[in-house]
Amino acid sequence: MKKQQPQISEDKILETSWELLGEDGIEKFSMRRLAERLGIQAPSLYWYFKSKQNLFQRLANQVSKMIVEEFHSEGDWKKQLTAFAVTVRSVLCRYPCSTQLMMQTIPIEPDMVRFSNRMLLCVESTPLEEEQKLQAVLTLVNYVFYFVLDNYQHQRLFSTVSKEQEEELGGEMIRLLDAMSEADAGLFRSMYKSGLFELIGTDKSFEFGLKLILLGIEQVIEEQN
Repeated sequence: MKKQQPQISEDKILETSWELLGEDGIEKFSMRRLAERLGIQAPSLYWYFKSKQNLFQRLANQVSKMIVEEFHSEGDWKKQLTAFAVTVRSVLCRYPCSTQLMMQTIPIEPDMVRFSNRMLLCVESTPLEEEQKLQAVLTLVNYVFYFVLDNYQHQRLFSTVSKEQEEELGGEMIRLLDAMSEADAGLFRSMYKSGLFELIGTDKSFEFGLKLILLGIEQVIEEQN
């Protein structure tokens, strides 16, 4: 007798996957936990996804589709790359663990290919060689990925720390820095005490890093001309 397909939708599986990723992170995610949350047996998930990696591919494709749909920009290559980077960051910040999914999956889903192609189109008008165009967009998207990932990890780390513990850690850092020599920690100590490290993860920090990348691309173009 042929087994019947379980009565659950693919959209519901994806929606619940995002919920679990937001609660426990990608490290603790499992098909068993997903099935429990959905109220079904784990083997039933394999009607829809051959493996956890296959599910991750679909989630990354969903994020890629959202980015492509939300990205709208005209103007020169710098305006397009800037808008693309801002859009990528915005979408990734809304979907927990989406950065890890994008980094850990192979772009063999259609919207992941569209994502890559749209990114390349941002620099198509430049006089860069094909290899340089690819390197330029990879540098940009890797910057965005790691910026979002670093901020995500920072938030998860401090979400488990109370205000009192955070203040205690801050005090320990000050005592450590004060005990170190000027040569070993002087500049770091000055910046830390002035609160500059609070800029990490902010819009201002993101925009400055993006500006450095765009200036670098512009410099390469000028050198070729």
